[in-house]
Amino acid sequence: MPSERDLRRRLRSIRNIRQVTQAMQTVAASRMRRAQTAVTASRPYEERLRTVLNDLGPYADPEFEPLLARRPVKRVLVVLVTSDRGLVGAMNTNLLRATLRFIQTKPAVSWLAVGRKGIAAVRRVRGSAVAEFQGLGDRPTSTETGVISRVLRDEFTSANVDEVHLAFTRFVNTLRQVPTIRRILPLVPEEEDIDELPPLQYIFEPDPATVLNAILPRLIDVTVYQSVLESIASEQSARMVAMRNATENAGELIDELQLASNKARQSKITKEMLEIASGAEALAKG
Repeated sequence: MPSERDLRRRLRSIRNIRQVTQAMQTVAASRMRRAQTAVTASRPYEERLRTVLNDLGPYADPEFEPLLARRPVKRVLVVLVTSDRGLVGAMNTNLLRATLRFIQTKPAVSWLAVGRKGIAAVRRVRGSAVAEFQGLGDRPTSTETGVISRVLRDEFTSANVDEVHLAFTRFVNTLRQVPTIRRILPLVPEEEDIDELPPLQYIFEPDPATVLNAILPRLIDVTVYQSVLESIASEQSARMVAMRNATENAGELIDELQLASNKARQSKITKEMLEIASGAEALAKG
């Protein structure tokens, strides 16, 4: 059984750890609320852009729109979006596991890694990375993520890859984040919208082709930006939950160690009293 001194030392150590995890939980909760607000506010914009793309579907001609071009798939680009830091439970691990399962069905894969954890994962699997990005922080701007989208657009339009897929963690709620793999290139309008002309006939100014040229790159930019926001909201939620669990576990361990320390002290006092009583009895007999 550990000595009372060892138990006190462990108690001090775990109390210090609990203070750290409580502070990290508080910080993560604040950042989580901010990230959740950002991700829910930006979703309608992306959805509206996709609605416009669907409305333009009957006028889209892949022969003249490079971002719509469909080719036999010989190589795909996977954009892996992870966190820069750890302490997020199994979030990054689950995403990487889902991504590795996905690429097993692909003939050849190139990588674009976003986040230190993703960069390290790509290097571990000896993947071919066309670019690496890190340090976007908790409040990335569309300008910063626009650099990422330009790289993947260039890779696709130059025919270095035939498909581009985003691998990120979609935020559902505080307790649920879902690994998601989504094809973003080539852009394809929804099938039900391109089978026939929409019931409402729109007038496009100056013309549908010009509108498409403006909409398509913007849609890619917004999709990448949205995936980064989803990942940040998921990261902060996962970290808050992980730190809360760590704080609760530390509290339980402190209670157990405090009880063991009390028992050890009680045992020590009892032993000393027995020794005193034995000594007094020996003196009385002497």
